[in-house]
Amino acid sequence: MLSKHIIAVARGRSLLRPQHIQDVSKLLMAQFHTSRLLQAETVQVPQMAESITEGTLKTWTKQVGDTVAVDEEVATIETDKIDVSVNAPKAGTIVKLLANEEDTVVPGQDLFIIEEGEVSESSTPAPPPPKEEKGPSETESKPKPKDASEPSDQQADKKLPPPPKPSDSDKKAPKAEKESSKESSKEKAPKKEKESAPAAPKPAVGSRNETRVKMNRMRLRIAERLKQSQNAAASLTTFNEIDMSALVNMRKKYKDAVAKEHDVKLGFMSFFAKASVLALKEIPAANASIEGDEIVYRDYVDLSVAVATPKGLVTPVVRNAEGMGLVDIEREVASLGKRARDGKLGLEDMAGGTFTISNGGVFGSLYGTPIINLPQAAVLGMHTIKDRAVVVDGQIVIRPIMVVALTYDHRLMDGREAVTFLVKIKEYLEDPAKMLLAV
Repeated sequence: MLSKHIIAVARGRSLLRPQHIQDVSKLLMAQFHTSRLLQAETVQVPQMAESITEGTLKTWTKQVGDTVAVDEEVATIETDKIDVSVNAPKAGTIVKLLANEEDTVVPGQDLFIIEEGEVSESSTPAPPPPKEEKGPSETESKPKPKDASEPSDQQADKKLPPPPKPSDSDKKAPKAEKESSKESSKEKAPKKEKESAPAAPKPAVGSRNETRVKMNRMRLRIAERLKQSQNAAASLTTFNEIDMSALVNMRKKYKDAVAKEHDVKLGFMSFFAKASVLALKEIPAANASIEGDEIVYRDYVDLSVAVATPKGLVTPVVRNAEGMGLVDIEREVASLGKRARDGKLGLEDMAGGTFTISNGGVFGSLYGTPIINLPQAAVLGMHTIKDRAVVVDGQIVIRPIMVVALTYDHRLMDGREAVTFLVKIKEYLEDPAKMLLAV
């Protein structure tokens, strides 16, 4: 019966009263919306890792009504280890957001609804110029009728008298106007910059204002792990000094050739990593860890490299560093460092690690006692290089000196092993050729 009425309405012979026609239109609209809902999909918070049970929704990169392509980022979730991107599972339009920024979310929780549909040029508003380009071709094929009251172009040309010749003063006027307009635009530009980015007011003398900022999850996790390390490990630190002359000269001699051939910037980190790998082979306790009442010794070295990011310190891992050369280590360290600063590290990049190197020298640190990254047994701390007067073969000379520190877990390593380990690193770095001869 309903289909007959619809056909009759389409043919212009309505068998229904006006109120009935409204009911039919509402029913059709309801069916239309239902068909659209069948194309919608609810996207959930992804499973991140076994150790991560919740996160904070930091930003929505897309809003309701925005179109997205397949795998395009829609939201960012901050966890205590990394930032997780939530991407669109298919192309379509964002219909609804089911959480607010700064909300705590858990894996499996509904996050947003997306309606399937191909993202095409027609779905996004086209800029005005392309639309105007199509106009002339259409007007040429179908000329627009002119109003009788409007004169034609030829009539307008006849009616208009020939323009008078400009005088010398008139010729100079436009130039002056252009110059004045340029000056005025230059004057206006700084005002816009000031309006868009006003300078932060300086605190008044004697001000006692306070600003409270919520700790991000990464900073909270770092604080928890560092305190856990202090409470669990029997930490002790030993120091030594390294004459960096040979290493500085070696780097200066070969850095250009390495950069040209391998497209890698040769730094000091690769040398310290290689020296550490060789020292770990001789002192295996520094590469071990405690699990329950057992000590786990490893034949491989997964080197954790501390990298400072805006959100906190992270320690991505160079896997199987024992089988890598200087160039390979330098390339991997540079890649991990860049991804860390860009927030592109994955959980697999930071999982594990058997020994850590931390370079506080890049910030100007002269001395420092690094904290052990549990369950590891030790951490090597590098510091800044300073020219100092030292005695060499009975002569006072100026040499570039770096103070290095080794913080170790006294439950695993005795003082003899820790000091021997640091002395081995000192020997390798003061005479880099020894690293080539070591087996």
